[in-house]
Amino acid sequence: MPLTPEVQHTIDTWLTPDYDADTQAAIRQMQASGQDEQLTDAFYRTLEFGTGGLRGIMGPGSNRMNRYTLGMATQGLCNYLLQSFPGQQIKVAIAHDSRNNSRTFAEIAAGIFSANGIVVYLFEALRPTPELSFAIRELQCQSGCVITASHNPKEYNGYKVYWNDGSQVVAPHDQNIIAEVNKITSPSEVKFEADPSKIVSIGADLDARYFAAAKQLSIDPAAIQRQHDLNIVYTPIHGSGITLVPGLLREFGFTNVNVVEAQATPDGNFPTVQSPNPEEKSAMQLALDQAKATNADIVLATDPDADRVGVGVKNDKGEWVLLNGNQTAAVLTNYLLSARHRAGQATPKDYIVYTIVTSEVLGDIARHYNVKSYRTLTGFKYIAGLIRDLEGRETYIGGGEESYGFLIGDFVRDKDAISACALVAEMAAVAKDKGRTLYQEMVEMYAQYGLYVEDLISLTKKGQRGAEEIQEMMASLRANPPQQIAGLKVVEIRDYKTGRIHDLRTGLATDTGVESSNVLQFLTEDGSKISARPSGTEPKIKFYFSVKQPLKSAVDFDLAQRLAHEKIQAIIADMKLQ
Repeated sequence: MPLTPEVQHTIDTWLTPDYDADTQAAIRQMQASGQDEQLTDAFYRTLEFGTGGLRGIMGPGSNRMNRYTLGMATQGLCNYLLQSFPGQQIKVAIAHDSRNNSRTFAEIAAGIFSANGIVVYLFEALRPTPELSFAIRELQCQSGCVITASHNPKEYNGYKVYWNDGSQVVAPHDQNIIAEVNKITSPSEVKFEADPSKIVSIGADLDARYFAAAKQLSIDPAAIQRQHDLNIVYTPIHGSGITLVPGLLREFGFTNVNVVEAQATPDGNFPTVQSPNPEEKSAMQLALDQAKATNADIVLATDPDADRVGVGVKNDKGEWVLLNGNQTAAVLTNYLLSARHRAGQATPKDYIVYTIVTSEVLGDIARHYNVKSYRTLTGFKYIAGLIRDLEGRETYIGGGEESYGFLIGDFVRDKDAISACALVAEMAAVAKDKGRTLYQEMVEMYAQYGLYVEDLISLTKKGQRGAEEIQEMMASLRANPPQQIAGLKVVEIRDYKTGRIHDLRTGLATDTGVESSNVLQFLTEDGSKISARPSGTEPKIKFYFSVKQPLKSAVDFDLAQRLAHEKIQAIIADMKLQ
């Protein structure tokens, strides 16, 4: 397909002295080899600075992650910071993960901040995203950023922006920053010339401060002392978790931490995995193999920027299985609340948080321990926002989401797989101290509250017609909500777009208590929950299923699981989502 005039114009702009010789040479090489499709994809639009920052494939082009798209975004952020904090010495912190070009991008961003008169705390080497959140608050910065594309494929990199509370930016700052970024139309408007006097290197001192804060989270150090040789297998999947996870486990008192050597070295090519995502079994396979070979007690994993945690446990048949995000969030919540209760640490002001598409078992656990629970929209920035709103009035204990993110304690304001690894290990030690496994503890938890099983399907509807189809699906569900789904009576409808919850049993309507979002939920008489949520950035609509199955005894767990999965399949068939 030939290049459009608009694409050709953007390419011509990039072949001017505003752009460096290497960039121009790479573009000319693509032109010479007739890579029109690649050129179109690289130049047909500007890589969008969204509510969280930038994320894209690396390479030359306006729709790529490179020094220019990063530079213009950083200059826009500088301009907004200078407007927001007039007359103050502004400070920012910068971290990066193990991805290709991450260090280079971090240094470019540091240079631009410094050229704008902003003091920069730049980590000396790769560090996890949660430590960046911690550093912002610890060093009293007004903002910060981390260079990462989380668990995206190796071709990607990104740029996440944080505000002075250590949380990813939320309204009104997100839209205001976007407006400033969009005003920058040329690299000539970017101050690339660094002021080295304003760039401060940080590292070991912040690590020590983070460890000191994280150690306070331990609830049962005596059990760890007794089970200090718990056999832990850990993999950072070639990412930044290697800098903190083994150290924090040692600080907690664990003496038998075994890192998967083939994945221990940070490497942006992620050579041993297809995708560096602990949600995928293939990424965890080396750790599971090592656990099996060494008769380990538990497997822990972190994604490249170490904000998501993966957990492997041995089931009652001696097979290694992976916990999903809902199960990990549930067992952590159950441990935190039960252990605090046993230790006499619980207070009437305690609360937990989970997102609206996360398992409702978290709310059941909280009610059992007379602890308040809150639900937020999907995305950890909303959990962080609630922590900010309730600060000083209520005590945040923990919070999580189904997509493998969990945060214990409030000294970090983003999901934190470092502290989660330590607390999961502590859970396993406490279980072993009782002669039990973490798997048995999980099954026992479900026997107490009922078995919740979750699943997710994502439907892609491409093109303009696809976007219309998604809108039509949501409109139809609102106009003609199901009275029953797969034989289960619908008893409650939560419409987060209108902000109303309708109880169909009483006829009462109440507020959702969260900001508007295009999400619709149906709750059935047996405690199951079906959620419809269109993507804000992709031509997709996601359906989340959380079904509840009675479970009287741990011995019935396998049967109850099978019945729950059958129930999900019946719901999918009834809603014609196959």
